[in-house]
Amino acid sequence: MAVSIYLLIAAILLLISIFSSKLSLKYGIPALLIFLGIGMIFGSDGLNVVYFEDYQLAQSLGIVALIYILFSGGLDTKWAKVRPIVLPGILLSTVGVLISAVIVGYFASLILQVSLIEGFLLGAIVSSTDAAAVFSILRSRAIGFKYRLRELIEFESGTNDPMAIFLTIGLIQYMTIPSMTWAAFIGLFLMQMSIGLIAGLLFGKLITWLINHANLGYDGLYPVLALTFVPLIYSITDILGGSGFLAVYLAGLVMGNSIFVHQKSLMNFFDGIGWLMQICMFLVLGLLVFPSEIVAIALQGLFIAIVLIIIGRPVSVFIGTLFMGMKTRSKLMVSWVGLRGAVPIILATFPLVHGLEQAELFFSIVFFIVVTSVLIQGTTIPIVAKWLHVDTPAKEKTRYPIELEPTVDTMAALKEVEIEDGDHSVGKQILELGLPNNVLITLINREGKFLVPRGSTQIQVHDKLLILSDKKEVSEIRELLKGEANRN
Repeated sequence: MAVSIYLLIAAILLLISIFSSKLSLKYGIPALLIFLGIGMIFGSDGLNVVYFEDYQLAQSLGIVALIYILFSGGLDTKWAKVRPIVLPGILLSTVGVLISAVIVGYFASLILQVSLIEGFLLGAIVSSTDAAAVFSILRSRAIGFKYRLRELIEFESGTNDPMAIFLTIGLIQYMTIPSMTWAAFIGLFLMQMSIGLIAGLLFGKLITWLINHANLGYDGLYPVLALTFVPLIYSITDILGGSGFLAVYLAGLVMGNSIFVHQKSLMNFFDGIGWLMQICMFLVLGLLVFPSEIVAIALQGLFIAIVLIIIGRPVSVFIGTLFMGMKTRSKLMVSWVGLRGAVPIILATFPLVHGLEQAELFFSIVFFIVVTSVLIQGTTIPIVAKWLHVDTPAKEKTRYPIELEPTVDTMAALKEVEIEDGDHSVGKQILELGLPNNVLITLINREGKFLVPRGSTQIQVHDKLLILSDKKEVSEIRELLKGEANRN
């Protein structure tokens, strides 16, 4: 009976969280706040349905959730889009995180009247950003960014967690191990990042090769195989002394930019896993919080949150992108979307597990900072984007009733080409376009309705053509449909 009760409570919490996420799309409320709020409502200071105060378990669950979220994020990151912003992204996720941690840590030591090293620890805990909250807001308001800012923010948020985690763990070791020196601290950083980098790239290649050559016989085993690799990558890399978080993200990035069997189904599977892990993680963290304790530190938390938003984050962005040629308004936008999420709250459990003196205070402060960041920055992102003139209408991805499930050796690709006013193909019948024999227009999306084309079908402005062709010929076909009018 006890098991049934636990399963019932878990199922109810998940169902409430899933359907409450519609509020995020309708009203622009960040999903992070919704899930945290549900946890707090059902927790000890709320309805007292679930009493949860196991910081060790919360930390372990958070780590498991985080490695799957990072892997899913890497899997969904397209290298062709992020390649132009890799350098500023890496600088923001390393140097930027360090600068933010130092600035916030210094002011935190003054505001909380704790030692400088304790202040730096708090700064390290809140130094990483969270993209999930940002893009849930952007999708709900149908707003995008110019100048590849979306790619930069997404790449930074996926790669800055390992740096924040290292700083947090490293500072805790420095505080608890008397023989720990700054030289050893720097050496530990270089070792963790280098091993994590190498392991991530190698495991990414290995996963792809194994999935393509496993020949399991049952389609349902392929998601299980990929699912098993994530904790394997993290644990082996961690045992070797590397950053397991960096390794799983890079492994996902390598796999996501390779060709592998059941690619579409595996991508959808890990997207669902990523959502499940986010919901579970936020619910657990919400259950872990006692709101009555948060109120007592609200004023101090507000001051530190303002330092982070107004000083720490902007300074780290401007220094991290100093020689990147970015416009000031782009830097300001990147600074403003530096929302904090679940990772800082998970990291705040580390001092609690190690029994540090200020651990409970830090946990309450960090939780308050995360909520404040999402409330202040998250709700004003569309306004700031328009004010800085970096916003652009977000293009809604078309869902076609057919999909291509490539094999390892296939060279075919389904690509969408949108026809605009002035393009060469406007007003022409398909048979007049002069398309190569190995190119097929499979569907036309016209004002949300799908048409099966014939040779006599006339192309109209704003048509979206779903084209099946050789991957190497996609750019040529796109140019044939769109570009000739511009050359004449």
